[in-house]
Amino acid sequence: MVTVWNIDTQKMLGQVPTGTEPEGMAVSPDGQLICNTTETTNMAQFFEYHTTKNIANVLVPPRPRWAAFTHDGKVVWVSSELGGTVTVIDTKTFKILDTIHFAVEGLRSTFIQPVGISITRDDKLAFVCLGPANRVAVVSVPERKVLSYVSTEQKVFNAKIEKYLLVGERPWHASFTPDEKYLLTANGLSNDVSVIDVAKLRVINTVPVGQQPWMVLISPS
Repeated sequence: MVTVWNIDTQKMLGQVPTGTEPEGMAVSPDGQLICNTTETTNMAQFFEYHTTKNIANVLVPPRPRWAAFTHDGKVVWVSSELGGTVTVIDTKTFKILDTIHFAVEGLRSTFIQPVGISITRDDKLAFVCLGPANRVAVVSVPERKVLSYVSTEQKVFNAKIEKYLLVGERPWHASFTPDEKYLLTANGLSNDVSVIDVAKLRVINTVPVGQQPWMVLISPS
């Protein structure tokens, strides 16, 4: 179930049936479309805001964990933790436009588990947390391709290999600062937060926090 609450009165308005084990939730920029990911059913489910009617179900690779709309509202990106992919879905036709795959040289594919997705306001870059891979992938949103990267030491790797930004252990989710100069990742196994300089694509600081951080939320001011 997805539960609907009135924020002002703090009262429950109702519940919407979903597939098994709903996990991720995203609302379109215009507020009219809701995307819920159901981990065990392996679906991205779409609901109308005003009616809470289920209008589309899209099968995606195993264990979808998170959804993120582009700021123009045209597509939604859905990460699949066990599938190791991100599925790009058209929000008008609900057809799959593309599937983004990840590969890290010297790392088994089972360690690459996409979860959190953060998209810049200009819809040019997406940062995808890869969990046990201990990396954040930098992806071109228009091209839906993984871009080049630098490590924390700014060492440049082979340009023919898809590239990643190295962070703490098991980055699960990330959030931008309001000015989008920095991206902060919650690293669940190293118990810290990595601060990424978005322009330079490198980690500039590490902040110790409590045990097993899962997400970062930053106030708008």
